[in-house]
Amino acid sequence: MQTEAEGKASGPVSKILENPVIGMAPWIVFSLLVGPGRFELAVGLALATAVALIATSHLVNRGSSWKILELADVVFFASMAVVGALASDGTLRWLETYAGEVANITLAVIAFGSMAVRMPFTIQYAREQVDPSIWHAPGFLRTNYMITGVWGLAFLVAAAAGAYGDLVLHNPNNIWTGWIIQILAIVAALKFTAWYPDVVRARVVREATGEGPEPPGRASLLLPLAGLLVPIGIAVLIFDNMWWLGVALIVVGSLLTKRLSSES
Repeated sequence: MQTEAEGKASGPVSKILENPVIGMAPWIVFSLLVGPGRFELAVGLALATAVALIATSHLVNRGSSWKILELADVVFFASMAVVGALASDGTLRWLETYAGEVANITLAVIAFGSMAVRMPFTIQYAREQVDPSIWHAPGFLRTNYMITGVWGLAFLVAAAAGAYGDLVLHNPNNIWTGWIIQILAIVAALKFTAWYPDVVRARVVREATGEGPEPPGRASLLLPLAGLLVPIGIAVLIFDNMWWLGVALIVVGSLLTKRLSSES
């Protein structure tokens, strides 16, 4: 008898759709696009992305279950589309300014709320990639709690950065609060999602057999973030007046990338 995981499609598209990051794609699109004059565009693209992902997921993996994040995607962005269509000019301006923070806070609530009810949202994706006999293994559960918690923290950081730019700096397009900090938070969560399961698997193998490869080190986790410092420095040189900071980021990013590359 085939297990649920074995009975599903196993092609490259299926593998992509089984990644929890895909479920967050509409929110990431919305958070990065929303701003003054761009609310309808951001909501429309996010909703279209959410619907397309659900349709593709259930066409490719016909036995795929409905997931918390998928349903939240459609409900949230469909609601935002209706509100945006009916809102007054004042309400629309408020949404254009603060919708990014609302979306990030909503995501944080989904992440921590799913952990509180003992169903971290990443586990619904992870279960489709492993045999059911592993579903209740402590390592499997702990991995999903960790990854879901990191995503919750990433969205809290993004919300705080956006709120600081809007409420304190009164500049929603500030390069640091509107873009750099939020992108770094998302990239860090993305990398952790890919890195941590490999660490857990390597530890389990070594504990069970006493041999096997060493778990990936922190250098491999930090390397992509160090690599981002160079393009961030270039962006600061172009769009900000702190040229010295841009130069410093390029130099530090280059040195860190070289060192971490050798360590990993």
